[in-house]
Amino acid sequence: MRPIISIVGKSNSGKTTLLEGLIGELKRRGYRLAVIKHTNQEFELDKEGKDSWRFSQAGGSVVAVSSADKVAIFSSVASDLSPPELARFIALDYDLILTEGFKKSNNPKIEVHRKEQGGGLLSSPKELLAVVTDEPLAVAVPQMAGDEIGKLADLIEEKLRVWRKEDSVELSVNGAHIPLDPFVKGLITKTLLGMVSSLKGVKEIKSLRLYLRRRLDI
Repeated sequence: MRPIISIVGKSNSGKTTLLEGLIGELKRRGYRLAVIKHTNQEFELDKEGKDSWRFSQAGGSVVAVSSADKVAIFSSVASDLSPPELARFIALDYDLILTEGFKKSNNPKIEVHRKEQGGGLLSSPKELLAVVTDEPLAVAVPQMAGDEIGKLADLIEEKLRVWRKEDSVELSVNGAHIPLDPFVKGLITKTLLGMVSSLKGVKEIKSLRLYLRRRLDI
């Protein structure tokens, strides 16, 4: 699984500002980042009457618009997707996926807490990498102020070093994400690396993408 960290917190707690700062700091350090924003509100980026809108209305499940410097992909979904499911829309050559929101997801989180909003944290301690807070909290995770972006980036870098020591394997079947236990991950990794590394033209393997579509018997 590619590393995913979610920035969570109550409305107007400062999640977007924190994420903006983190993106800038991590990019300055040389990391390639993908960012996903979650919203509970309906939104429409495509505009009625545009060619892409017409293609979607005609029945296109996925419609892409491409120019010399940008690509936009419009896809209708049947339900709210999780960060790992959304990651399938993103290329593999990113070091880290950062999300704003997804407080109910299982991936590691950094929670933004403000004293004036009251109440406790939204996340359990085992889910948290850190808490960005303006008051001390009785929780055994790293705590820092909102302006300590460098310190927070240091923590993320340390986690990335740990995660990079593990092989990352993702599997989807018929479009559905399939969780893998460590044994199966290891088996798939060893089998694929053994086969692919012997192919002509293959040198050091840093990432590998394999797509299989079964032949249909008609």
